[in-house]
Amino acid sequence: MKKTLLALGLGAATVFSTATLADDYVIDTNGAHASINFKVPHLGYSFIKGRFNDFGGEFSYDPANVTDSVVVVNIDTTSLDSNHAERDKHLRSDDFINASKFSTATFKSTSVEENADGTLTVNGDLTLHGKTNPIAIQANFIGAGEDPWGGYRAGFEGATRLELKDYGIAVMGASSYVDLELHVEGIRK
Repeated sequence: MKKTLLALGLGAATVFSTATLADDYVIDTNGAHASINFKVPHLGYSFIKGRFNDFGGEFSYDPANVTDSVVVVNIDTTSLDSNHAERDKHLRSDDFINASKFSTATFKSTSVEENADGTLTVNGDLTLHGKTNPIAIQANFIGAGEDPWGGYRAGFEGATRLELKDYGIAVMGASSYVDLELHVEGIRK
């Protein structure tokens, strides 16, 4: 009986150790190899583009078992930058994202799906402006490999649309949504 339990225990340990072979990465914001960009309609005539300058996060990724992937990102909302100081001040105010009260936005994945065409759907919860809602990011794996400094990197791009009302953010005219464009390069730990 003891031998059977020992064999089962070793078998379970082997299964668990092979199920968690995902590599862990830190998003490379220090080298400016990652960005969180946004695009918002302006009066129905054009778009305002910008980015968040300060953010960080980590992800786990195993190309052989994509569904075990995990992503966590924290964004400093006070770093919103649309290349226009007065507009940025207004966008950060309590008229919109209220960055002084809600200075951090957080995304935590809940699942990652590999689609038939090889793209990924990263499902998760986004907390922004004090409200948490599920979102889906459509993503592409760009590539992975060794870098010139002896490290190993993996890169992805993704996009999603947020409805501002879902986060209690004021809507002005045609500006009822924001499109996010994400570029993520991680350095393996």
